[in-house]
Amino acid sequence: MPFTIEEVVAGGTCVGCGACSVATGGRIPVTIGRYGAPQARLDGVPAAARAVGSRVCPFSDDSPNEDVLADARFGQLPHDGRVGRFRAGYAARVTDEEFLLGSSSGGLTGWVTARLLERGEVDGVIHVGRSSEEGGALFEYQVSSTPAEVVAKRKSRYYATSFAEALASIRGREGRFAFVGVPCFVRAARAVAAQDPELNRRLAFYLGLVCGHLKTPGFAEALAWQLGVPPGELDEVDFRVKNPTRSASRYDFGARAQGASEMVTAATADLLGGSWGHGMFQLNACNYCDDIFAETADAVFGDAWLPRYVADYRGTNLVITRSPLIDAIIEDGLESGAIVGEALSVDDAAASQAANFRHRRDGLRVRLADDLRAGLPVPRKRVEPGYEGVPTQRLPLIRQRRAMSPISERALEEAKRSGRLGRFLRIMRREVMTYQRLEGKSLRTRLATFVRHTSVGRGLGV
Repeated sequence: MPFTIEEVVAGGTCVGCGACSVATGGRIPVTIGRYGAPQARLDGVPAAARAVGSRVCPFSDDSPNEDVLADARFGQLPHDGRVGRFRAGYAARVTDEEFLLGSSSGGLTGWVTARLLERGEVDGVIHVGRSSEEGGALFEYQVSSTPAEVVAKRKSRYYATSFAEALASIRGREGRFAFVGVPCFVRAARAVAAQDPELNRRLAFYLGLVCGHLKTPGFAEALAWQLGVPPGELDEVDFRVKNPTRSASRYDFGARAQGASEMVTAATADLLGGSWGHGMFQLNACNYCDDIFAETADAVFGDAWLPRYVADYRGTNLVITRSPLIDAIIEDGLESGAIVGEALSVDDAAASQAANFRHRRDGLRVRLADDLRAGLPVPRKRVEPGYEGVPTQRLPLIRQRRAMSPISERALEEAKRSGRLGRFLRIMRREVMTYQRLEGKSLRTRLATFVRHTSVGRGLGV
């Protein structure tokens, strides 16, 4: 039985991208769900509109998968099962120190998009920036039309958003645009453009971001609250503050309260929920994604999490290109000295995301098999459901990680109702201890983590 948009929404696997809304001219609305993330709603939507939405939904079997979309665009390029089609690979960063330090990693995502504008290749960039709406979402998709706007909005946004309004806004607007997003968003935007001739003409480039998973707004709220900024007072966050005393992967998290002039910061790893491996506040849709390197994008940007790069706190990007023009832009930058870097092999690119592959490939196979055992419908993916080849000791770890996402949402919800951060901390410290035990961590390590996460919340009414 096909896994259609009806199963996506009913099963809580909607990523909230907004593709279905764009494709149906708004007949499928995208609203804010229980935990603050955008979600499609199908109540009262005619069957014909649902069918259109299903054909562009990145988690529906009715939409073309990554292989189909990539083969149509990049079929002449070599293929690797880990990164998809590829033209070239780089490990690089910008040489402008101010630009670099104000970027999440090596600064290449912002640098390349700004170059596309400066060269006249595009007239605008559709990407995520800080929201201007007071009291609402912290971030939203926007359209930038100058290099300065693009540069001002660089940095990672670990925050669920929808591109519905921004993408729909370029209909009837002159010019060509670059779209920037995580893998499932790029796939969805490609699928929409394939069915919409005008958007197909307007969307000239698709730039992807290597993705571990998307976070609900609870991620920002929980981390900020541990820094003394409660959810009702949170005005701004910075998910990637570089710290010259630590490696690139040991960055800080920053939060600013309403009316405050400066951010407060702490090492992200010292905040409960800050470890990406624990999966707190992860969207459920991310449990069903197998695309790490945005295989439908013209180029994908991520962090070069490899020993020879990670020691430099300023950050280094990994880039996989599939477009000769973007290749040329990077090569020009290397020749002029605007960026510095070297070629990166596919093997090294994949190695930099080893943990991500364990989650998105081995973990996905287990989650699909678990769902089928429970009698639940599952989407058709490029990995087969099953437990073969997955170490037996990893099975409970995969299941614990999956369970921690909804538990973290409920725990934060309870904490917000009571006004006491301690409710969240107590529940999730226990879950982290369980996770670390399943990892095989020693009692000393588990206790050290407990103490670190306890000390951060002291003095905050916990």
